[in-house]
Amino acid sequence: METNLDIAENLIKIGMAVLVGGIIGAEREYQDKAAGFRTIILITLGSTLFTIFSLLLDPENTQTRIAANIVTGIGFLGAGAIVREGGRVAGLTTASTIWLAAALGMGIGAGELYFVFVATVVTIFVLAVFPHFESRIDKIREARSYEITVGADDYEKIENIAALFQTLSLRVIERHQAKNEKSIISAWKAVGSPSNHDKFVQVIIRDKGIKELNY
Repeated sequence: METNLDIAENLIKIGMAVLVGGIIGAEREYQDKAAGFRTIILITLGSTLFTIFSLLLDPENTQTRIAANIVTGIGFLGAGAIVREGGRVAGLTTASTIWLAAALGMGIGAGELYFVFVATVVTIFVLAVFPHFESRIDKIREARSYEITVGADDYEKIENIAALFQTLSLRVIERHQAKNEKSIISAWKAVGSPSNHDKFVQVIIRDKGIKELNY
């Protein structure tokens, strides 16, 4: 039987779950991400409630099992946020934020309120400040994937493309080719500066021997 003190404590946990989820969700909403304000709140609140109920229903045996199931369920939810856009994978930060919000909710449900507060501050710092460091890194080095289609007998063009990568200091880390009756389709993944990638794209676009370019 729950006492009034227990009920008050659980209500405080619910309120903090909404607050923590709202703070992180507001940052995600401001960045116009798929998992925004309401989604992160519900994830944090749901994890908090699952943890509270696991402690109430069977305080001796179910905590670790409920926690493991929360992690598994959130993993599926986070996977849905990861998508492929052209040659890039997007949504990894959103998926990680979903996973983290669930962890914070579990901490709230377990009563680790101060620890969750500190973790929330660190999370906001990472989400708000670290993108500036990422943008600086991206200006120095970037990986892009290209799919280039040429005529079925234009083998020389493929070699010219390989030479162009080298000329522009773009290091090819993956290369695949396929051929049909009408064309040769080559797939490349190269690493180098964004400006050199842009120069490569401009040269390929202007080349009349290139039938199709996707990147």
